[in-house]
Amino acid sequence: MDALYQTPLLDCVRRGEVAPDIRMLAAQGVLAPRPLEQLALLAWLVRDTDPAIRTAAETTLGRIPPATLARFLSTRDVPDELRAFFAARGTTPDASEADPDDSVLFVADDQDDGGEAAANNAPPSGAPAHRASSDEAERYSTVQRLSRMTITQRVKAAMRGNREERAFLIRDPNKLVSIAVLASPRLTEQEVEHYARMASISEDVLRVIATTRAWVKDYSVVRALVFNPKTPIAMSLGMVNRLLEKDVKMLASDRNIAEPVKLLARKMVAASLTRKR
Repeated sequence: MDALYQTPLLDCVRRGEVAPDIRMLAAQGVLAPRPLEQLALLAWLVRDTDPAIRTAAETTLGRIPPATLARFLSTRDVPDELRAFFAARGTTPDASEADPDDSVLFVADDQDDGGEAAANNAPPSGAPAHRASSDEAERYSTVQRLSRMTITQRVKAAMRGNREERAFLIRDPNKLVSIAVLASPRLTEQEVEHYARMASISEDVLRVIATTRAWVKDYSVVRALVFNPKTPIAMSLGMVNRLLEKDVKMLASDRNIAEPVKLLARKMVAASLTRKR
């Protein structure tokens, strides 16, 4: 099961970097990541060290309609290890019906969302109750609202929030929160490119982007990563040879780039000139 499937959130869970309350949310299906990631998380959490989390993961798996699960397991993106896990539990792929709606496997119970939303939009403690009006709610910005959240609430917002919330949370000092943004099923390629250019986010975020195959297929993402001085040097070095000649020339003279990366770019420029002679 160790090679089952890799996503930023799942990798954090496997490495033991995720607090029990957030693992419990994942076990309950509340984080609502992509279906494949959701199944992989549940397959991992059914053997969690915390018996309550194991029980919650088992309960969540039991709530997935067997026919829906069987059809989903027949899709080509599901790794063999995951199919083997469910085969051992008595569920095998079934492609006899039309392709399933892979946007959701089940609707998670999230009874606390309404209360949480009310709490997050409420005025700070000590504000007069009669001023808690719609006008006052508008006065509290997204940044203020997110800043008052707990880590668990910010992880949920990163996974399920809107573009504006993701743009703030990608800079969160807590690694799990910023990584959760990258696991959001609502994340767009344009956002990934924007994050790859940002020097104000952590190396962990840039490392995840640089090692996600689907994202580095996009030239604009590769270019953004190489020109970002915050990207780990080893990763930048591995992508320089994918740049267009004009970008390599720009890289060779960029004062913000680490010397080893500029040196490689200069060697490539020199080699190109030699070939043209």
